[in-house]
Amino acid sequence: MVNLTLRQLRYFEALSLHAHFGRAAEACAISQPALSVQIKELEQALGLKLFERSARHVRLTSFGEEFAERTATILRSVDDLGDMARAARTGFTGRLRLGVIPTIAPYLLPRVIGHLTRAYPELEIHVRETQTSKLMQELADGRLDTAILALPVSEPAFEEVELFEESFVLVRPASEKGKSVPSAEKLREMRLLLLEEGHCFRDQALSFCNIKSALPRESLDGSSLSTLVQMVSAGIGVTLIPDMSVPIETRSATVAIDHFSDPQPNRSVGMIWRKSSPLKARLAQIAEVVKEAASDRRTNGA
Repeated sequence: MVNLTLRQLRYFEALSLHAHFGRAAEACAISQPALSVQIKELEQALGLKLFERSARHVRLTSFGEEFAERTATILRSVDDLGDMARAARTGFTGRLRLGVIPTIAPYLLPRVIGHLTRAYPELEIHVRETQTSKLMQELADGRLDTAILALPVSEPAFEEVELFEESFVLVRPASEKGKSVPSAEKLREMRLLLLEEGHCFRDQALSFCNIKSALPRESLDGSSLSTLVQMVSAGIGVTLIPDMSVPIETRSATVAIDHFSDPQPNRSVGMIWRKSSPLKARLAQIAEVVKEAASDRRTNGA
């Protein structure tokens, strides 16, 4: 009988995910030599190599790829057992792994964390900020409990709960303050600065302007809303940003902010989680707290 430990499986999963001993060890909060020893012992117990190692790369072997699929299923089942116990307790304690997209995280998280800490003082909140596609994958893999992002995601395996809707605003150089707000048709003729590929907010802005993403455009693709606003301040073009980001992103920028005429471009912000999650009843309660935090932010204008 092959003796394997959950610790070894978690270390294996980390290494298969990061494909780098140093980064995997950091993710597991252990030293690199300790991780190497555990992986070596795991391979010895199995009698087969899990990884191909070279000076620059760490790759799964063909057996390692198959082993990774089985390992993921085992570890998700183990995590579900822990979540079942957490869900059965009075109150919500332990770890909450929360994912948030970059166009929401800096503006909503401070109030969300504050509200959650007051509502669930024994809750340990771990935040993961990344793009929608990665959040959905990590949620499906069981590496996240829930995520805050733009809806809909249209994934049958996920429960979706709308939190609020918010409009997009136009950011122009300060010299254009007071000028009439351009229509979506006029925006197509302007130098529109957008987030780089992969951000759902980019797709939403393109949709409002009826611009096909594949078409070549004279533009700058930024990695953050901060970059876009600063480029507008420098007179390079115009951009759209979500209303919640205005107080933070325009503090150090010389720009003009305008709202569009109705129907205004907007997005629906919500929470999603796996329909199969043992924590789904608790997560529905979390969603109500997040909704309250978002309402409080809008009421207080911060």
